[in-house]
Amino acid sequence: MTACDPVSLEIIRGAARAAQAEMEALLERTAMSAFIREKKDFYTALFDAHGTMAVGSDLPIFGDIVGPVAKHFPLETMRPGDLYWYSDCYGSRGAVSHSNDQVFLAPIFLGQVRVGFVMGWAHFSDIGGLRPGSLSPDATDHFQEGIIIPPVRLMRDGVTNDDLLRTFWRNGRFPDQSQGDTRALMAAVRLGERRVEEIAARFGADVLADAFRQLLDRTEATVRAKLAATFPVGTTRFADAIDSDGQGNGPFTLRLALTRTPDDRFILDATETDDQAPGPVNLLMHPDVPGMALGLYFLQGELGQVLNAGAPRAIDEVILREGSLLAPKPPAPLGLRGLTMMRLLAALHGLVAVAKRGEAPAAHSAYVVIALRGTAPNGKPFLLSDGVGVGYGARPFADGTDAVYFVAQENYPVEFMELSYPVRLRSYAINRDSGGAGLFRGGCGVVREYEVMAERAMLAVRVDSVRNPPWGVAGGLNGGSGRAVVNQGTPGERELPPLSDGTILVRGDIFRLETGGGGGWGHPFDRDTALVLEDVRGGFVSPDAARAEYGVVITGDAVDEAATARLRSDPPTPTGLFHRREYTDAVA
Repeated sequence: MTACDPVSLEIIRGAARAAQAEMEALLERTAMSAFIREKKDFYTALFDAHGTMAVGSDLPIFGDIVGPVAKHFPLETMRPGDLYWYSDCYGSRGAVSHSNDQVFLAPIFLGQVRVGFVMGWAHFSDIGGLRPGSLSPDATDHFQEGIIIPPVRLMRDGVTNDDLLRTFWRNGRFPDQSQGDTRALMAAVRLGERRVEEIAARFGADVLADAFRQLLDRTEATVRAKLAATFPVGTTRFADAIDSDGQGNGPFTLRLALTRTPDDRFILDATETDDQAPGPVNLLMHPDVPGMALGLYFLQGELGQVLNAGAPRAIDEVILREGSLLAPKPPAPLGLRGLTMMRLLAALHGLVAVAKRGEAPAAHSAYVVIALRGTAPNGKPFLLSDGVGVGYGARPFADGTDAVYFVAQENYPVEFMELSYPVRLRSYAINRDSGGAGLFRGGCGVVREYEVMAERAMLAVRVDSVRNPPWGVAGGLNGGSGRAVVNQGTPGERELPPLSDGTILVRGDIFRLETGGGGGWGHPFDRDTALVLEDVRGGFVSPDAARAEYGVVITGDAVDEAATARLRSDPPTPTGLFHRREYTDAVA
């Protein structure tokens, strides 16, 4: 007989999610930097007494968060009021995947019994390094990407080691901002600690432990069952590529092989992935990441489920090759690992698409980041780090999502940007025709035009999926690519390398950023003509693309039914499961 009955389990699950949401709300309200407060680049999670994540955010990049701390501070030596901190990528085996992300972790006690842990994680805008913002395509060494915090004990018995914090703040270019973000993150963790203590006090340590165990087991069982329903016995393969590393190298190909053995073990092998890059696109992938990502996919629509460490348990083994793009040797730079991470997530969907003959989402673009640094007219230094949304892949049942940054993170509002930085946003719109055509259309990216109001500023750009646009599936076409251009339509027009730093802009320059879209799903000629017309009216599809890609002729503000019927009478025939500029059964 279990200690936690089904009713108590659901109450604890809901209370844990509420505690998590309250932590995130506090962090959002009290942080100082835009990347946390406006972009919402932060996460929280709850762990059981052994450090296993029991309730996590819907984020597919977590690894073993508690393990790096426990290696230096054994669990049995921890006490109420302790707080631990790190941002060490290589020291955590990729639990933190670039150094800007700071992890704060607190043990939770009921009396003297440890009942769990709570974590707050947030991206700090600047931690030193080669360039303001700490993340630059120019980095060739991990130590150029800012200060590295190994696992340390920041608080003992509720007393803060202020010397550690002063050292950290002194290594950033915007110490006041870092101080505010640190205090907000610490407050969020302490709030989570109180809320879990309250849950433990109500139900008891044994019931809480059993509830966490059941949540983990339930997630593992669901994901394992979905894996078995998706992948046949044998090996399923898929490969995809990122364009460049910012150092003139690339493309770099990720090669995945998922094997289901006759006794239903699941093994993911990434050893054939290309070697690590000289530039900062390496992803130090923790072995838990593939299971988390597939878990996020398989758990959608499963009411009552939570994403936790049960998902990676469903993958029995993850095999990596040291020195590869997914297992780089130190001190390989990691700052722009988001490009590779996003392509990895699409490649995992590609494995599902191969196994289920297209019954999976099409590929998405990699979210775009720019950094504009300089001195504002008031004489103060500024750093505008703007993460910009892209289009996500269409699904077998719906269009892709437009203008998504990453998971639940958001694009900066125009009013906030213009009040906070020396820029004027001349345009903010959907990037028309960037979504891949299909029965279900890929999501569209966006267009932003920034007019520089500072006398001089330096620009870094991070755009991918230009040479290798997001693939369409099951007859859908690939999504469109992004680009970056300065002073478009003038004699001084210049297109920038999509992954570059050091571009100097001056007052009055207009920087135009276009982000890519997601791939389409299903044959475009099968899309309802009324939906195509709606997309044209809404600015998602041009009349020319409606005709060329969907076979829909629009005259004035209406569909020309006769002309459309003639065009659609001879639809193009897909010759492969995927589409990247042409139909193919292998995109890389």
